[in-house]
Amino acid sequence: MENKFKESLLNKNTLSVTWELVPGRGATEKAQETAIASAQQAANGGRVHALTITDNPGGNPAILADYLGMEILKMGIEPLVHFTCKDKNRNQMESQLYALDRAKVRNLLVMTGDYTVSGFQGRPKPVFDLDPSNTLQLIEAMNKGLEIPGFKASTFNAPSDFFAGCAVSPFKSTEAELMVQYYKLKKKIQGGAKFVVTQLGYDVRKCHEVLQFLKINKLDIPVVGNIYVLPYGAANVMNQNKLPGCVVTDKLLAELNLEKSAPDKGVGQRLLRAAKLYAILKGIGVAGVHIGGHNLKYEQLEYILDKGEELFPKWKDLVKEFDYPQTNGFYYFEKDERTGLNTDQPTNRDNLPLDAPAGAMNSLMRGMHGLLFTPNKKLFPMMRGMYRATEGKKKTGKALHAVEHLAKVIMLDCKDCGDCAMLDLAYLCPMSQCPKNQRNGACGGSLDGWCEVYPKEKKCVWVRAYARLKKYGEETALDVPPVPPANWDFYQTSSWSNFFLGKDHSAPILGIKRPESKIPKS
Repeated sequence: MENKFKESLLNKNTLSVTWELVPGRGATEKAQETAIASAQQAANGGRVHALTITDNPGGNPAILADYLGMEILKMGIEPLVHFTCKDKNRNQMESQLYALDRAKVRNLLVMTGDYTVSGFQGRPKPVFDLDPSNTLQLIEAMNKGLEIPGFKASTFNAPSDFFAGCAVSPFKSTEAELMVQYYKLKKKIQGGAKFVVTQLGYDVRKCHEVLQFLKINKLDIPVVGNIYVLPYGAANVMNQNKLPGCVVTDKLLAELNLEKSAPDKGVGQRLLRAAKLYAILKGIGVAGVHIGGHNLKYEQLEYILDKGEELFPKWKDLVKEFDYPQTNGFYYFEKDERTGLNTDQPTNRDNLPLDAPAGAMNSLMRGMHGLLFTPNKKLFPMMRGMYRATEGKKKTGKALHAVEHLAKVIMLDCKDCGDCAMLDLAYLCPMSQCPKNQRNGACGGSLDGWCEVYPKEKKCVWVRAYARLKKYGEETALDVPPVPPANWDFYQTSSWSNFFLGKDHSAPILGIKRPESKIPKS
């Protein structure tokens, strides 16, 4: 069965076009009926390769994107379902993927998802069991035929046919924020992402930066540029980071404020801006464009496509119109003053200041872990021997666990997951210090280094980790393959015991082998 979206994105001679639908809360309300009507227009028009369907944007409930995807597929057009990690655990994800596979809904945009905000009788509990890197690994395993362990032997499911991509947010103002975004992007690609969609922003130098980053890292993967038809109201919300990850600078907001006083309330100007961005994105070499906008009509979408193609021959002249840098914003590459885009030369980061304090606690933790938790160091065998000796002795084990937990609660607000990821995060805890429990890199929602959920209160834990490591010239320690998700078999057990006895996720990474158990076999 052909996949027109996949084919368009992989065809070097085609600019793939996707149109974003936001179906909203309800089943048969105006928002859902409008989305279906728009989908039918797009299917009839033949110019859109896929319709993207959001998954509870802004952390608010909405109709399941999967179901609308099934309806849209029947119209003869491919759905691109947003598949987020915020409100389902790994088993629910697997179940959802089986349903999508059976329905032949194959195109997925895998994202962390916005932190949950509202729901029935209050804010819902966020889940974030898997992050996008792990979710993409699950999808890749399903595409190969998921192995199901059994008592006697494993069985394998029939391979699925998902075409899954990921998102990246290059619109970050600080070095640490941007670098951890790119480190995580590499993990997503290693996990199985087949395409990349940029977050929403209007600094074309940042759009170009993504392409340059992939090029120098020899990652041949199609990039889809984001175009949002931006009215003043939405821009004002984005400017305050109330739609996390969507960046509108003060300069752009001021321009939109002037435009809204026009007789058409700025509609013509914002459609023209979208068309110009289309031309530029095509010019810099993206494989596709992702077009969205509140109440965007199909006729307006066609205008953007037609006008964008008309403007394309002179796209280089338009670059200067999209000069919307963030205040003191960091760029991965040096600027090409001739084109207004980027050179191939990365910015020298060596002498740039840290984006967060490293702190005395970092030095203490480094010293302690260097002595006790590093294989081949003198005290590591002693600690391993102690925990091996207490294995199976419940009272002694509980006492050691209590001491460990008390110390880690005081220092790190430990949540006692038992599968500690501190070694992966510069001795910071993603389970207690990241509201989304991200073990493989920052989500896209931070602004100026601040956490999406606690703006101006808490720095993003990944920004802090980068600063801690950069102090010692070790920031590339974050540029590693995907870290496994927490194993909840270990919840409320001693993470130190699990570490020294080679049980947790660190064992294969550090080469810690499981010692022969001293517990007698029954």
